[in-house]
Amino acid sequence: MTIERVPQKHYPKAELGRRGMALGLDFFVIWLISSFLGNNNLGIQVMQIFVFAIAWLILRVLVVYNNQGQSLGRWAFDLKILEVEEGQVVGRIPTLLALLKREAIAGLGAICVSIALGNIRANPTAILLVIPLAIDCGIAFNDTQLRQALHDRYSGTIIVSSRRGYSLDIKVKRLVENLRRNVRR
Repeated sequence: MTIERVPQKHYPKAELGRRGMALGLDFFVIWLISSFLGNNNLGIQVMQIFVFAIAWLILRVLVVYNNQGQSLGRWAFDLKILEVEEGQVVGRIPTLLALLKREAIAGLGAICVSIALGNIRANPTAILLVIPLAIDCGIAFNDTQLRQALHDRYSGTIIVSSRRGYSLDIKVKRLVENLRRNVRR
């Protein structure tokens, strides 16, 4: 009796640009929702941060868990989150605990960016609050094999390309291409 290794299903790695745009779309939607609770006072807005954190968990954990591994941003850019075990991509959605661990790390970085955006006019050094998220996501540039960010490595997840989505990046490229053609005429 011989043991045969079953070939693993191939999951195309997501491009870092698309991942960044998906994260940016999720961040923008959540930041827009939480900014309605802010006031014109400078400094840290506790209620705004609380709403941001709750909205982040809803959009990036509960929606992903119930929507085949896609948040709004990942759906718009044809991306999906899957589980990784022992360096191999498993074709299943991560557990709720893995998603909570993942988004706790990414969410803290996003909250820092939100605070920086709210205080950049009064205190230009607030831009330094972008550093935690930049370090977290920047690790994916050095990982040529799986392109995992720090929060992906910690929680055992990976972002892959998906066929299910809106294909916003492709639609924008077509629109720009059509506009260029029309301008040249």
